[in-house]
Amino acid sequence: MQDFPAEIFLQRPKIVQSLLSLLNLAFGGDGRHRLALQAVSCLQQLCIFLRSRLNFHRDPSFSSTEQSTASQNSSISYCQEARGPPRSQNPSPGSSSPRPSVIGRTVQRPRGDGQDWDAASSSGNSTQANANSRISLHSPLVTHIDLPITEYEDTLELQMKQLSLPQFCVSILENAIPLLRTGSKRVTMEVLELLVEDMFLIGDAISENVWEDDSLFALELKNKLLLVLGLLGETILYHKSNTSAEQPEMMLVHHRMAFISISLFTVRLLQILLPVEKASKVLQKSLLNALFILSLDVSFSLEYPSIYESIAAYLEQMSTENYSIYKQVSEAAYSIECTCSFMVEVHKKGDRNLSELVELADQALSSLPYHQHFPLLQECIHICSHIWKSAEANSLLQAESQKMLLCLLSHPSLNIKAEAYHCCLEVVKDCLGIHNIAKPVSSVCHGVHFLLHPKVLYEICTFGLQEDKNEQVNSTAKAILMYLLQGQLVMAGLTWNKFIEALCPIIPVLQGYADSKDTLGNCILNLSETTSEKGESILPRTTRLRAALRLLFSKKQLVRSVALKHLSFHLLNEEGANLKRPYLHGSVLSSISNLFVIDRAIELKLDNKTESIFKVETVEKLYGILTSDAVDLVLRKSAAEQLAIILEDTKMHGIVKKLGMIERILAYLNDCIHVDGKLMESIVLPCLTLLRKLVYADPVVRLSLAQQSSLLLSLFRASLIFQNNPAVLTETTVLLCLLLFDEVARTEMWADGKTGNDTDLPVFSLPVAVVRRYHLPVRITAHHVVSPNTVVVPLSSAYLTMKPVSDMLKMSWNLSWYHGIENLLQLINYEKEAERFLDSLKLSSEDILILKITHTNYGLRDCLNSIIQAVSHRDVRAALTRLSFYVVSDRLALKGSSGSCGAILKSFVWQKAVNRFLQVLPACVDDEKLLVDVLRFLNKLLREQRSSLGSNHLKWILKSLLKNKPKSLLSLLVRPESQMRDEIDEIQTAVRQQLDKELIRLFNTLLFCSMSVTDREGLELAGSFRTELALKLLHCLRLTDAPRFYGLPSLERTLRGMVHVTALPGWSTYSAEVEPVTICKRYLTGLLEVISSFYVEWGGNAMSFMGKGVTKSTVLCLLHLSHEMTVQAKDMDWISLWSLPYDDSEEQVLSQLGLAWLVPLWVDRDPEVRFTALGIGSALTSLEVGCIALAESCQNISGGLWGTVINILLDQFECSMVRREAAFILQNLLVIPLPTEDVKDCIWQGPCVHDEESGLSQTGKPALKTLLYHCQFYEHVKQMVKHCYVGCYMFDLSSSKEDNLIIEKGGITDFDDSLNLWKAPSSQSHSSHSQSTSETMILSMSPTPGTVTELQATVPTNPVSFVPEAVLDRLIAQGQSDTTTTESPSQHDSPMSAALSKQWAVVTPALLSAVCSLLHNLLVVTPEDTGTALQEAHLLTAFSSLVSANHVERCILELKAPLGHPCHIEHVKAQVVLLLQYLSSVSRLLKSCLFVDSQLVIQDEVLKPLLGNTFMILAIRSKDGLDTELTSVLHETWVDFFNLLATLLWKSGQISFPSVTAALANHCTAIIDNICDCILLSTTYPALCMTSLQFLSVLLNEERRRWIQDKENTCQNPSISFLLDHTEGCQASVAQLTALIIQICERKSSKDVLKEAATNALLSLLAVSKNAQKSAMEVDLINTCIENMKHIHAQLNLDSLKAGKAQKKKEDNLNKQLRCSMQLLRNCLFQNEECKMAALKAHLVPVLHSLWPWFLMDDSSMQIALHLLCVYTANYPAGCTSLCWASGGQSSSLPSARTAAGNSLMHNVLKLASQVSNDNSPIQQSNFLQNFLSLSLPKGSNKNPGNVPTLWLKLLLNISFGEEGQQMIMKINGFLDQIVEMCKYKHKSSQHLALLILHNICFSTTNKPKILANDKAIAVLSGCLESDSCDVQRIGAASFWALLHNYQKAKVTLKNPSIRRIIDEAYSLAKKTIPQPEENELHAYYLKCLENIVQLLDC
Repeated sequence: MQDFPAEIFLQRPKIVQSLLSLLNLAFGGDGRHRLALQAVSCLQQLCIFLRSRLNFHRDPSFSSTEQSTASQNSSISYCQEARGPPRSQNPSPGSSSPRPSVIGRTVQRPRGDGQDWDAASSSGNSTQANANSRISLHSPLVTHIDLPITEYEDTLELQMKQLSLPQFCVSILENAIPLLRTGSKRVTMEVLELLVEDMFLIGDAISENVWEDDSLFALELKNKLLLVLGLLGETILYHKSNTSAEQPEMMLVHHRMAFISISLFTVRLLQILLPVEKASKVLQKSLLNALFILSLDVSFSLEYPSIYESIAAYLEQMSTENYSIYKQVSEAAYSIECTCSFMVEVHKKGDRNLSELVELADQALSSLPYHQHFPLLQECIHICSHIWKSAEANSLLQAESQKMLLCLLSHPSLNIKAEAYHCCLEVVKDCLGIHNIAKPVSSVCHGVHFLLHPKVLYEICTFGLQEDKNEQVNSTAKAILMYLLQGQLVMAGLTWNKFIEALCPIIPVLQGYADSKDTLGNCILNLSETTSEKGESILPRTTRLRAALRLLFSKKQLVRSVALKHLSFHLLNEEGANLKRPYLHGSVLSSISNLFVIDRAIELKLDNKTESIFKVETVEKLYGILTSDAVDLVLRKSAAEQLAIILEDTKMHGIVKKLGMIERILAYLNDCIHVDGKLMESIVLPCLTLLRKLVYADPVVRLSLAQQSSLLLSLFRASLIFQNNPAVLTETTVLLCLLLFDEVARTEMWADGKTGNDTDLPVFSLPVAVVRRYHLPVRITAHHVVSPNTVVVPLSSAYLTMKPVSDMLKMSWNLSWYHGIENLLQLINYEKEAERFLDSLKLSSEDILILKITHTNYGLRDCLNSIIQAVSHRDVRAALTRLSFYVVSDRLALKGSSGSCGAILKSFVWQKAVNRFLQVLPACVDDEKLLVDVLRFLNKLLREQRSSLGSNHLKWILKSLLKNKPKSLLSLLVRPESQMRDEIDEIQTAVRQQLDKELIRLFNTLLFCSMSVTDREGLELAGSFRTELALKLLHCLRLTDAPRFYGLPSLERTLRGMVHVTALPGWSTYSAEVEPVTICKRYLTGLLEVISSFYVEWGGNAMSFMGKGVTKSTVLCLLHLSHEMTVQAKDMDWISLWSLPYDDSEEQVLSQLGLAWLVPLWVDRDPEVRFTALGIGSALTSLEVGCIALAESCQNISGGLWGTVINILLDQFECSMVRREAAFILQNLLVIPLPTEDVKDCIWQGPCVHDEESGLSQTGKPALKTLLYHCQFYEHVKQMVKHCYVGCYMFDLSSSKEDNLIIEKGGITDFDDSLNLWKAPSSQSHSSHSQSTSETMILSMSPTPGTVTELQATVPTNPVSFVPEAVLDRLIAQGQSDTTTTESPSQHDSPMSAALSKQWAVVTPALLSAVCSLLHNLLVVTPEDTGTALQEAHLLTAFSSLVSANHVERCILELKAPLGHPCHIEHVKAQVVLLLQYLSSVSRLLKSCLFVDSQLVIQDEVLKPLLGNTFMILAIRSKDGLDTELTSVLHETWVDFFNLLATLLWKSGQISFPSVTAALANHCTAIIDNICDCILLSTTYPALCMTSLQFLSVLLNEERRRWIQDKENTCQNPSISFLLDHTEGCQASVAQLTALIIQICERKSSKDVLKEAATNALLSLLAVSKNAQKSAMEVDLINTCIENMKHIHAQLNLDSLKAGKAQKKKEDNLNKQLRCSMQLLRNCLFQNEECKMAALKAHLVPVLHSLWPWFLMDDSSMQIALHLLCVYTANYPAGCTSLCWASGGQSSSLPSARTAAGNSLMHNVLKLASQVSNDNSPIQQSNFLQNFLSLSLPKGSNKNPGNVPTLWLKLLLNISFGEEGQQMIMKINGFLDQIVEMCKYKHKSSQHLALLILHNICFSTTNKPKILANDKAIAVLSGCLESDSCDVQRIGAASFWALLHNYQKAKVTLKNPSIRRIIDEAYSLAKKTIPQPEENELHAYYLKCLENIVQLLDC
């Protein structure tokens, strides 16, 4: 299995079928179950290998169109093992394309051991062994082998027999799931582990769309899956049913553990196979029952919450009924939790949050019927009482508490209801009991306020008093009411008033219980009685009247008879009673008790039609008749009757009410009962009818009238008057009924919302309690048969009889009561604690045991304690098995390192349990067996937790392994010879083999974990362990002469261990006894022996798969070893040690083979072997001697080393990883200088090209050029870029979005499509187009003739979107040999081979990165040719445009906010790393191109995408959520990008700068922030800091240069200065940048290269950014620089007395520092007045003055000092003044300060300028100004005189402002002519300087004669008046005025007619001119000048 490709076992399924059949032995005895366990282990390994192969084919790096079959035992594979440095996430798709002939003898073994023709796939490529080799090797060492063509196999028969991957997965499920019921813990455990691996494989193999697919394959698969799910359901139920008290504790533990793990597996399998939305399609009864059972398992839900959520989701879709039960029980469980929380909170001391308590209580009440914990109820009522006590209580809180109280009082459970009433009564007794009589009335009675609300009293009166089923409730309600009604004396006034106020609305209900024979009834009767003559009583007068009248409706005769007595007061004391009828004598009152007892009740009903048939006018007319006194009563009665009919329509009511009908009717009624009202009797009946209809229809009217005592008495009198008129009596009775029972008719008053629809006619309805107890004159609908406050019990009693439901509630109660499993399990005596609970709530011992098992933390601790306390091996094994269950459960629940297993791994108990097994060696076979079990568990645990294994715990394990040398576990790897000879017993041998296997696995895992160790101790321990293990493994590598003596499994195991050991650098350096080089040599010797024995002597494994794992591991170890020897053997020739002697007795003895043994490995059929072997070549060629040795070894190969490697690199069918290593070899070969011509004596001649026709040969560079031309190298590279795949790092096998990909992996021959997802055959009907249809059936790769055309037609359709076209080509392509000479396919090749022969393998960015490095070296070797080739092929454009930075940015955003699976996140991360590395390589290549020819890069098609990508990558924030590895790669990319940009600006700044600026503008702030981050890394990553500073410096220098060159055009695009100073958000970043650079500049070391780079960057930054200047000033840069200058001055003075070369060097260094400080100051002060002011305050000028002698000795320092002074004094008068101060006035502290007058710095400057040594010579005595006359002026007045003349003019202008200066200037001979001449030139920057000087000297009286005598000067001034410039005109006019002022002689000259004419015209024009508003003052001055001139000339 280690050697054979995993898919072969599916193509030849007999072994798999045999393994599956062996599983049935698990049920047998006599130890046969061991054989079943071995089969389980084999199948588990097969699943792992198949996953590895699947993942391998998803790796673009190993994707190729080669058809090679490789073994999957790869340490490079995408599996859970540790990997070495050359990672390829997957094993490769191998090819069974023929391997080349190989060195050595051939061993043909035509037996079924995996030879090529026996392992051929059913694709028809089974006999390709005779095809050509990949590379023709015409060498004497190579023998071509003709392999026999075996018997042709029946392709169709093979197809029918083979297993597809889905079939294999489902077969395992079918055969393994029954084993979960064997009863054996070990069998169950190992089968579960197999199923877990199978489940992960299913995730890749079976699409979730299988449930919609109707193909035959899918239907069969669905049926099997349904069967499997049914089996799982039955298994879960089986273990659940056996988890009972009947089972022994040991079996109960087993069944519970199995139940949990199998349940987790089932849910995970459902998640993979069945989307929740499709779950309704799976209706397996057993599965449904199992999910229902799980949904009610509380302990399971707490331990695995995410799985539990999935269970609920599936249950919801599968069974509405079960889900409904689950929801109800869950709600009840939550309520129970709230109950327990409430009971805790309510007993807390201190201030309680009543709002939270009420909320908790409200949620808790729904579970009260189940637990019946009445203290909850009592506390609820006490809280209600407490809340209502305070008058300032929160009304919302009162409402919520009242709602809770009403729920309790109306609870459907009678005992709860009775308890609630009882608690209320107890509160009432406490507050109003007789014991309170003696106390003064206090707030104690406020405790009953919670009852004093109409809703509460309504509940008690309406439903408590009439409770027939429970006498206790009835009697308690009566008692409560009695206490309240009789409690006036013990109540405070506030409380009594509150009670009366609450009582009034419910009196109608209460009076129903009035009875003279009953105590309560009497109290109720007394309510309506008037107790004093003043009319005072308990109730208000109107309420008493209504109550008295209401008694007349009572069903009890005695009660009605009392009514007259209560009414008499009201009748007698009524206003105007003596004027009203009837007279109250005996005959009238005799029948009053039965007055309202009407035999036939009427039905109240009105019409509520949508449209009315009556007109408003009609109603108004009738109303007019009714109310008209002029109309006869008969007509008025008729009108009233008609209106009564009309008012049946309720839409007319509003009209008549607006007309005032109600008031008019009431007036008629009053008239009728008046003593004179006999006349009105005829109209009373229709009027009462009208009023009754209006009152009935309108509750508002009814409420208003009900409170009018006069109306009620009037109606009563009318009843008495018309007691013999049934019609009138009925109307009055009904009206009184409506008005008297109005308050209880309002249902909305007693419930939270209205009961009826607001749009309907309001119905008059009374509570049942009222209807039953009164004689009512109307037939009405009764309401409130049950209380409106009654709650519905969430869970019916029928559900409570279900054991899972009752168990869930019981468990919920206990877990909630004890606040979690931990507290519950810590109870010492649960039985005693639980006595307070109902019996149904008490946990049994089995329940507690289940909790202990389910709670992982407790279970793990229990297991570890069992191991610590174990007295036998059996006990340890039992604990280990349980531990394994927990590990599997954590894995299934996706807990990973966060799970309990991860936590327990870090505990001391775990160390204590495992310690003895790590330190004590086994003494016998039984001990070894136990150690195997312990190690197996450790390996499982560490494999799951290795990513989170803490450093301390890893160090503890390593210490344990290294502590007892030589008697440590490491020593078990190497047993003494005597012990080896004693291993005769097969069992003992098997045990020791298994022990070796587990030991190696453990050590490999520890090696992987040790990679994360960073502390010193951990690194030392890990290194020691690695080296010690390396030595032990070297001892294990026992080799003999003949391969048949090898123990292949042991050898493979040892080599895999060696792969892990050698993977990390420095593995050989931690031995105290053996030198690293010695270890490496020993390793090399052993590994070369293995490779020669297994590969060279066996003919390169061409004949068999056997030993492929050995070959691969050996080659990988050699690769690691080559890197280790490069480091450890630097000073010795170790390359020669790699040469392999050729020793073969069967053939002629040849010379030493050298390194030629590598070549067959380069063309091995396994791409991993090819890749690794080329990697060895790459490592060896990194040294010059290696290049020479390898080239010599390849001399006999056609094309030699160069030709072979170029062939591999340009092989378009080869995978990228192999080609990449070939590129590295070529790159290394180019490092050694090549001769430019044929030099035979040269050791290194490079490539050699021979022309067979001419016989000529070439070597060196000419040969290289010929070779590259001949193989079309650059065209191949262009094709590589074109076919590069930059998508997802791993292909997604299950994301096909189209049906047209019928063949997905036709290119993976030798194992047919069994790795594929299921595919539909193209010949099948395409009626079904579901996704899975195209993934269902295996398609023959060698189709029948009838389907060939169809296949070929199908393949070229649109490629699917998840892979690039090149990948699709690979997936479709058939077998194609890769020889350099194309030959036709053999007769057994697929017909598609020829058709699809031109397919490309996938090219990855990693390959292109290597190609870029190769091109870089080619540029160095042949710059011109390579540059030309790159340009012609447009390669740089292709490279620059390939990867978009947007794509990288999207991937990084995905990493910063990960949402996907961890594996997906890892893939995205790997993709980002590869893309960034590619971009780095491209940038390095482009940088090289810039040095060769910048024109290659600065073309738009290259530069534009390059800059866009570059700045976008530079703008990525590395601090935000990126891990260390990715940040490191990003920083490396930045280094290359900064270098490239700096080089670009250096080499072609003028052309590229605008593009760079435009690209930078889009990301300015982010890039500056990132440069700040780079500077912060100056200590940890100085290269990044350096490159960023260099880029910044070059960029800003270029900006300054552009600004100086062309100031006018800088505003066209945003300049860098603008970006730095004005971009939003950039200012803060620039400030931070400036501060950070200054910090580096202020470092002490003078030789710090970073300091120099930082200084340059700071100088550039200060020169272009005002913001930076301001920031520098804020961080005190100016003071720091000046202080440095002071310090340097002092140091120079001290050191001046010393002599010697060292002193001179020190002085130069100080001068350098001085120049640096002055340059910084200069740039900081540039055009910044604030900074200049700071420099002035810091005494800059005195410091410079003191340093002046040193400046005189160093011209460069003097130049910088003068620059500084120029900047300092520009436009800054205060600075200019400071130069003229005597130095002592500013800084007397300086040693050289002098106070002598005239000793200012300005004097020194002038001395320097005039080169005069006389200290006392002022400026006028110097010859300095004479230099003005020597200026060379350009010819032609239109030309600009230049910068120097302009500076002279500025100086002279400043001098000419004073009288002395004016005279000084005129003393210069020829000055006037020179200045007049200069007036003619045009000055761009300062146009009128010469004119202004001429203007100024006109003011000097001494100068006037000279000026007037100079005709040219007068001509210039007169010409000014004719100028178009207003400024020039003003200068001319002012000059003439100055000449005329106080100088009469000037008139003579200026009165010249031509001059006078000009003056007059100018004056005339000026008077007419209307100036602009802003020029008003200047124009006025000009006019004034002209006026004065004219006046002076006219005088």
